Amino acid sequence: METLIILLIIFGVVILVLAVLNAFLISYFYKTNKKFDLLLEKGKIKDLKEVLFKQIDKAKNQEEIINKIIDRIKSLESVSEKTFQKIGVIRFNPFDSLGGNQSFVIALLDKQNNGFVISSLFIKDGNRVYAKAIQNGNSEYSLSNEEKEALKRAMAI
Repeated sequence: METLIILLIIFGVVILVLAVLNAFLISYFYKTNKKFDLLLEKGKIKDLKEVLFKQIDKAKNQEEIINKIIDRIKSLESVSEKTFQKIGVIRFNPFDSLGGNQSFVIALLDKQNNGFVISSLFIKDGNRVYAKAIQNGNSEYSLSNEEKEALKRAMAI
């Protein structure tokens, strides 16, 4: 009698363990099935080969797009090296007795400190504008203190 009760308890425990295991496997099956439905687009795709080939095509297209983007970035980088990237501005009064700081100097330089300096001198009779070329941060023409300061500010960027 006692062995029968022990056998029934063991049998009950085994059934309980099997029921829990069965519930886990059913849950796992449904989760896996949902993932396959996503992968196979809910039954629209019947063959896994088709899925793999679609992914290969997508990867090739993305690689082509990325290569085009990289080429475009390289092109923009080479163009940007020749554009004005550094700017220095100074406003000043060349004559202490006249008006305010209406004269100015602008230095415009590229990445290699090449460019020019524009000076505008406001005087009683009008306005005078001068331009001086800059190569590697230097000019073959003599620069005023204001032009040197504008150049210094531009190269500091």
